[in-house]
Amino acid sequence: MHNLRTIDVALDEMLVNLAAIVLRLSEPDVTRTPEARRALAKSVHQYAVCAAHSTDPRVHELKTRLEGTLKPSLRIVAINGVKVS
Repeated sequence: MHNLRTIDVALDEMLVNLAAIVLRLSEPDVTRTPEARRALAKSVHQYAVCAAHSTDPRVHELKTRLEGTLKPSLRIVAINGVKVS
């Protein structure tokens, strides 16, 4: 049973490290092309599948952050009909 816990902890650490890599790759200057955005979406999805089996709260927090990178950033273009720069 101790060996399973050791493996579980090691996998969680790997997931935390993997999330850090994917977060770096999610920067807008890296994901400019549609192909890069699709690759990011695939990586985030695969991470989410693995994270679902983890009990480590860090892994789940990172999953949420990664999923947030897929949401388009919104910007205000007008307030009360007045264009904002």
